Amino acid sequence: MNEIWVVNASPLIALGRVGQLELLDRLCDRVLIPDRVIAEVARGKRKDPSAPATLQWAGRFATRDVDVLDFVAGWDLGAGESQVISLCYRVEGMRAVLDDGEARRCAATLVIPMIGTLGILLRAKKRGFIPEVRPVAESLLRNGLYFDRALMDRALAACGE
Repeated sequence: MNEIWVVNASPLIALGRVGQLELLDRLCDRVLIPDRVIAEVARGKRKDPSAPATLQWAGRFATRDVDVLDFVAGWDLGAGESQVISLCYRVEGMRAVLDDGEARRCAATLVIPMIGTLGILLRAKKRGFIPEVRPVAESLLRNGLYFDRALMDRALAACGE
């Protein structure tokens, strides 16, 4: 496998809300979470009851922020997305874990491998870590993660659900 995943706030928060953070650790060799991403999650502590547990889990994977690439800064993304993309660009073989469409477009422009929360669920099912994607995906939607319903339906069809 030998994959290093650099995780942004949205997938971290979403998986934390539905009790599936361990999927990140199980599906790759190493998880990295930039300090700015952890700070973003911490800012939501008052509104998100799952944030303390998410922060405790994420603290094991904290990594120092890097200088944001000028090209990435020009996209005017959030601080977390900018860190994830800049780190992945600097170190070959890292995969960006991003859900934000604009951040994904930026990463694609830089030819950075990436995966989103729905992709994580598909991999988890394929590897036998979860029996079905649909219940977890529906729980993610109920807990504030947005993804296109048509995309979800196509993904579920592709995995036989």
